[in-house]
Amino acid sequence: MQEYPVKRGLTKDLSTRIATELKDCFGSEPTESGGTYRISSGALKRLDVKAGMGGKSVIIDTESDISVSDEVILDTNRRFRKYLDAVTGFSTKERVKRAKSGIEK
Repeated sequence: MQEYPVKRGLTKDLSTRIATELKDCFGSEPTESGGTYRISSGALKRLDVKAGMGGKSVIIDTESDISVSDEVILDTNRRFRKYLDAVTGFSTKERVKRAKSGIEK
């Protein structure tokens, strides 16, 4: 389970954006249960996403399918990074930088 901060200004409609971006990035309609959105796509047996406490972060839990081909794994990773960029508002480089600064503190 991993928690990612969301850029200020993008937290207002976070639950709606979580579901919309799942559909846009992975091409499948998520199921919703208790505020948690779930899909299964490519190398991901399960991808659960929910808004964090206070709506200023997203919490993502995944379960991988290791029996798929390398092409499927690469495509799934590309889609997942694109999803994180869209939902959090931060690029991969910015997320890494924030994670490192959080550890140093």
